[in-house]
Formats: sequence, structure tokens, C-alpha cells
Amino acid sequence: MLPLGPTSELGREVVRLNEWADTTDTGDRDDLVPGVSGRAWSQVSVSGRECLESKCPAVAECFSQRARDTAAHAHVVVTNHAVLGVQATSHDMLGEHAVLIVDEAHELVQRITSSATHELTVAAVDRAARAVRRCGVVTEDLDRAARHLDGALGDCEAGRLRQGLPEPLAVAVEEVRAAARRCVSEVQKHAEQAGAAGKVASAALSEVVDVCGELQGEHGRYVVWLAPRDGDYDSRLAERIVAAPLDVAGLIRTKLLDEKASVMTSATLALGGDFTAISRHLGVDSPATLDAGSPFDYPRQGILYVARHLPKPGMGGIGPEALDELAALIEAAGGRTLGLFSSHRAAQAAAEAMRERLDVPILYQLDDQLPTLVKRFAEDEATCLFGSTSLWQGIDVPGRTASLVVIDRIPFPRPDEPISQARTEAVAAAGGNGFMAVSATHAALLLAQGAGRLIRSTSDRGVVAVLDPRLATAGYGGFLRRSMPDLWPTTDRDTALGALRRLAES
Repeated sequence: MLPLGPTSELGREVVRLNEWADTTDTGDRDDLVPGVSGRAWSQVSVSGRECLESKCPAVAECFSQRARDTAAHAHVVVTNHAVLGVQATSHDMLGEHAVLIVDEAHELVQRITSSATHELTVAAVDRAARAVRRCGVVTEDLDRAARHLDGALGDCEAGRLRQGLPEPLAVAVEEVRAAARRCVSEVQKHAEQAGAAGKVASAALSEVVDVCGELQGEHGRYVVWLAPRDGDYDSRLAERIVAAPLDVAGLIRTKLLDEKASVMTSATLALGGDFTAISRHLGVDSPATLDAGSPFDYPRQGILYVARHLPKPGMGGIGPEALDELAALIEAAGGRTLGLFSSHRAAQAAAEAMRERLDVPILYQLDDQLPTLVKRFAEDEATCLFGSTSLWQGIDVPGRTASLVVIDRIPFPRPDEPISQARTEAVAAAGGNGFMAVSATHAALLLAQGAGRLIRSTSDRGVVAVLDPRLATAGYGGFLRRSMPDLWPTTDRDTALGALRRLAES
């Protein structure tokens, strides 16, 4: 008997996306919980470059066009960062407006960078070829170029390309570009007969041609790297070529902020005690700034405990000494712990270790949908929730449930992360301090967000425990601490444990 429905994870994600498209009012990827892989999303969506706007044959069902039409007739538009990403990198989504107000503005640089990042894959070339064949055009050259690209990628390892594309890959990319251009000419010759299919094919081909140009260095300063399959963090086999802008300050300044009054707000814009770092990344010169303060009395409501006695974290995940410290802290708190880890590997290792040692429920981020886990965490005081990435920001659980927030290490970007690496080198080449401008700023922002999970109401009390001694001992530690909520600081273990026991007993 043949199986009913999709048999692969990718197929199941695509089916879920199609079902969701029939029920969602926005079509916004941020509204899809849980999310799907980039590969699945690309199967049912088009990039900004491929979008035909009002000329698209599917314009009546298009969520993007619907949002544009609504915005064009509105006096006030309330939207999210995803739309700002499109606004800054491809299409006008908002229409004429005189004032822009951006909440959680600390996330804007990452969102614009993501929107301006493009990739070339064999699947994308094949998808363009299928669109061309629907117009009655032969794609032999483009098919052959796709196979050559596949072979060239198969001989490469994932990683950043500092000196441009290796020769076999460069040859394959140029072959793809040339073949795509020839197909554009052929589709245009058949435009009248092809109709709407011709427009779709031309858009897909233009996307391929433009990305090839970025990879060949024709459109400004891009960081280029070879990436494995989406989500396959341990693989070294390259599957796609990715290009991201080295800097997006210019995009933000010219596409979002130019000639309009702009207000940017966030609880974590003042990094290191002032707005210098975030202003530079946002492309804002001499902004008027205001620190509106906080409704919380951080020194009275919470403690910042830095485990100075622990060894410096290594590269192999969370160490045994840190696990011992974590167990002691959770035991003193009676559970009630939100664990923020620098990687999913560390979070999973800590969850498994604590389940063996402690008699409290331990939830791990990838065990279930995040909203489900947060609900369970909030409803049971003794429960602990461990995770990475999205747990650092946006989790709002006031009350005794999160009496202890543990951060395993300073969340610097990975040393081999291509964009951070390239931006650090660019700042250093210009005579600046690349580490402080990029890595330390990135870590300060996440530490501020992560520590902010502790105090969510005026009645909350608790401890933020950082298991990385560098926050107390390193020269850059002061910059990082000044970026965090002004909790009462200590490096004394007994003080932290005693405070947690008193909170648990109260």
C-alpha cells in the first residue's frame, strides 16, 4: 500500500504551510508557531526580487499586496519588523508616511541584515528552470549549469570565503548566470504566448542573475560564505552560497529614516551605559536620546551573581564545574529557574544532567512547541525551562516561577560566524576596536535582554546567575555589566544561595 501524505520532514512542513495559508489573515512568517525551516518556506514563497506586485497572476490571494493596499489607505499603520525588512531591501510596503516609530529597535539591524541576505542553491536554479519550461522554452543550458553548480558545491566545505569564490565554483556561478540571462531573452521572445507564466519565469530568472552578481562582487560589499543544509549545524558539506551585506546602516538610514521623524525605543538601546554603539549600527548620526528609566527598583528587587570561582568556559559546551554550580543554584531556588544557554547543545546537556541530579521538572526548548513549554513553566513554580536563542528575548513570566535566571556564558557570536567575523575585521581595518564594536556589543545586547527576564513586575524578586567568570574578571566585563539591569552585584556564592533559599521559603 502506498503511503498517504508526505513522508519527509520537508514535505510535512510544506503541507502544514499550505494548510496555514488557508487560515492566516497575515501570511506573516512570524505568526507561524512553531516555525518551519528555510527550505520549506522557500517552497511556497518568493523573494522580494521575484515579486511581481500588481502584475502577479496570484495578486488576488497575495498577503503582501493586501498589506500594501491596506497601508496605502491608512492614517496609522501598525506592523512588525518583517515588513520593515521588506521596506528597506525591496518593495515599498508602507506608502507615504511622515513619522516612523520602531519598538524593540535593538532587533532592527539583525532583521534588515536577514532581509538583505540572499543565497544561490541548485534548488533555486531548478525552480527557475521549471518556471521557464512552463513557457515552452528549452532549458538545456540552465539544467546543465545547475548540475555543474551541484558538482562544484559538492567539492567544497562550509565556511566563509575570504578571497572570493574558488575557481571551480566561480566558473559554475558564471555559467548559471549566463544561462539564466539567455533564458530571460528566450522567455521575452515568447512573452505574448506565455502570459502570466512568462512574468513568473522572468522574475525567478532575475533573482538568480542578481544573486550571482552579488556573489561576483558587483553590488557593493558583501560577506560571502558556503553554508550547509538549513538547520544542519554539524555538517561541513556545502549546499548553498550565501551573500549578506557587510553593513546595513546605510540601508536603514536611506530606506527607513530619510526625511522623516523617527522614534526608536527599547529597554536595551543604551549599551555600556550610552547610545553610541546602537546609533552606529542603526546609521543614526547625533540622535537626540532619552533614558526614560524603569518602573523597577533593580538593586532592591534582584541580585546579579557572577560565579567568579568557576573556570573560563571552554569550546566543548558546558563544563562539569558549571553543571555542579547550576545544580546547587536550582536546588537552593527549589526549581523556579529559566536557563539561558549560548547553544542548544549546552542547553540539552544541562537539561539531561539536571534531570539525573534533581527532583524538579526540567523542560528543554526543543522538547515541544515554545508556547506550550512557557505555559507549563508559568503554571508550575517548581518547573525549570532550559533553552537558547528565542528564550533570551520575549519570554514574559512574572512572579515566583522565574526566581532564578541562569546564563551559562557570555553570549559572544561564534568565532566562525561569517557576518560578525567580517564586520569585526572591517572595524579593525578602519582603526577601531572590532571586538568591542561587534562581539562585545552583540553580547551586551543579549545579556541585557536575558537578565531582563528576571524582573517583570514591581513585586518580582530573584537572582541572575552568570556562570562565566569573565563578566567579573575581563577588561570588557564593565561594558557588559553596565548594559545589564542595575541589579545588586556579588561574586559571593553563599550570598546568592542564601538569597535563593529565603525566596523559596517565603
